[in-house]
Amino acid sequence: MEQRKSHTNAKGKTQARETFARLNTDVVCDGGLKCSSDETPVMGAERRLEVVQLTLPLTTSNGREKGELTKSFPITKQMVWSAYKKVRSNKGASGIDNETIKMYEERLEDNLYILWNRLSSGSYFPKPVLEVSIPKGDGRLRRLGIPTVNDRIAQEVVKSYLEPRLEAEFSEHSYGYRPLRSTHEAVAAVRENVRNYRWVIDMDITGFFDNMSHELLFKAIEKHVEEKWVKMYIKRWLEAPIEDKQGNKRYRHGKGTPQGGVISPLLANLFLHYAFDKWFAKAYPELTFVRYADDIIVHCNNQIESGQVLKAIKQRLKACNLEANAEKTKIVYCKDANRKGRYKTVQFDFLGFSFQPRPTPTKEGKMFLGYDCSISKRSMKRISEELRKSRFHLWTTTTITQIAEEFNPKIRGWINYYGKFRKFGLMRVFKIFHWRLIKWAVCRYKRFRNSMYKAGRWLRQLSEKNPKIFVHWQYGFKGA
Repeated sequence: MEQRKSHTNAKGKTQARETFARLNTDVVCDGGLKCSSDETPVMGAERRLEVVQLTLPLTTSNGREKGELTKSFPITKQMVWSAYKKVRSNKGASGIDNETIKMYEERLEDNLYILWNRLSSGSYFPKPVLEVSIPKGDGRLRRLGIPTVNDRIAQEVVKSYLEPRLEAEFSEHSYGYRPLRSTHEAVAAVRENVRNYRWVIDMDITGFFDNMSHELLFKAIEKHVEEKWVKMYIKRWLEAPIEDKQGNKRYRHGKGTPQGGVISPLLANLFLHYAFDKWFAKAYPELTFVRYADDIIVHCNNQIESGQVLKAIKQRLKACNLEANAEKTKIVYCKDANRKGRYKTVQFDFLGFSFQPRPTPTKEGKMFLGYDCSISKRSMKRISEELRKSRFHLWTTTTITQIAEEFNPKIRGWINYYGKFRKFGLMRVFKIFHWRLIKWAVCRYKRFRNSMYKAGRWLRQLSEKNPKIFVHWQYGFKGA
């Protein structure tokens, strides 16, 4: 869409002005966001003592007289716009107001202007957080808190403002929800550490996001944040009520942050930076650990040391109003060909991978018992359940190419994540997939006459002739 440039000459006459398309989200106009036609600036030109003042030129969408408004807080329109683009790229569900990102974009310029106006003047208050439950790997439910689209953008503004300074403080052993760090890097660090340490403490914190102390969190915030407006908004988000789909509302009483909020991971990392990372580095400088959010792997030299360290960690967590999960927290012996001791637990899971004794080839092609990771049984079970629920073997009106179009994005994701370490561990997953493909072929083509053998042979031949149909065929997973 053609854009025009707007400015006022020396006589005060309006010349051609520049606007940008409502949903053109790849560029930002010089004048920033437009002013809503139905909301006047909050707090006007009121001046406040001891507060940073910003003077921002505003345009209007209805030709209202333009001028300069003095804002109380240094939140620019560009900050709000950048935050919106990040929230949009992350997608996400609607909050308590049932407003999706697509619905939000129907009045995008007005919505963003109103949000900026309120954020920069101190009159922004978040709506209740929608509570939903999703199944966990152990069959139990995990409660998530979903803020509205508007609140997610507001949180992203503050998160992007704070993150650079906090990143400079965080431990090199922390990987969760940090820029330029990934789950694969965390798994690789554990993979390297188990070669140097014989024992592991696999630790999980009970309901961490629900039990994080606000008092202790704000002590950590005070160390790094001077801006009163940042602390004010964080306090409002932490104290925002929680509401389910039935309209039942409850409040947090000095602890917890919604697991699903944009700023929650940053606050969680800050809390655990002081509750665990710095404490452990000072108490046990000769040992190491890997932390991904509230999943922590501690590496020790022997069994006695592991028991002593675990006891100290539990005491530290208790002092921070937290508790180690008794069922999930365990001491593990990293047994391999050179570690021949006996211990009841020699396996642990971390970020979807299972660490345990495994046959490992040497550079010369010989095999020895190593200690390594591959896709966990729980992850394989989840994928198998997803394939079973799809019931694609009954899609008798579709072609194999259409089935490939449906599953290739998922298969590519499985290979990219779980295939990072010991890719052949995915063989069982693709055997299950191929078995269902055979059942589909038998149901669709009469020439197989209910013969699984004939259908399987046809599928193997097809994978040799046309390996590009399915992504995993291109990686050598062709056996049915």
